[in-house]
Amino acid sequence: MDLNLWLAFVAASFVLLIIPGPTILLVLSYAISQGRKVALATAAGVAFGDLIAMSASLLGLGALVLASATLFVALKWVGAAYLIYLGVKLYRSAAGASLGSLTAKSELPARGVFGHAATVTALNPKSIVFFIAFVPQFIRPENPLLPQFVILIATFVSLAALNALVYALIADRMRVRIERPNMIANLRVSAAAL
Repeated sequence: MDLNLWLAFVAASFVLLIIPGPTILLVLSYAISQGRKVALATAAGVAFGDLIAMSASLLGLGALVLASATLFVALKWVGAAYLIYLGVKLYRSAAGASLGSLTAKSELPARGVFGHAATVTALNPKSIVFFIAFVPQFIRPENPLLPQFVILIATFVSLAALNALVYALIADRMRVRIERPNMIANLRVSAAAL
């Protein structure tokens, strides 16, 4: 894989991953409510779920590339339009975001949290569609697909795991401060002001 293309993929993936979405909210929820051990299990589950979802997506994408170059180019354009749609939707939904219940406790063991995070991430149809829309922008159909897929999957899953881990560890450190009643009241007031 071309180094410049890979670096572009890393940069695009980084930008997409640092924007908190449902997966990161799940990580934050577990980290805040149950602490570091569960936070680490959640981050690992997210990475495993991304590995499954991205691998499944790319298997379908590989079949499409092998079937028709024209369909692949059409998919790239549809994917680009879908990514723009997601960006606009995310921008519009920011005003209605809320904190929810930060003090809600769940007593799942770390292993159960890992499984839950992996399942939620892997079975999210939006993730699969997203991978099919996003990854083709970085594939060169004239080159062997398997090495490209391995590099892209390893890169994205590593970045996703690191991203989830950073959010989990920050949330775990903030846990004691956030659990104080006056801090929760301030966060709710701030959220209502947005």
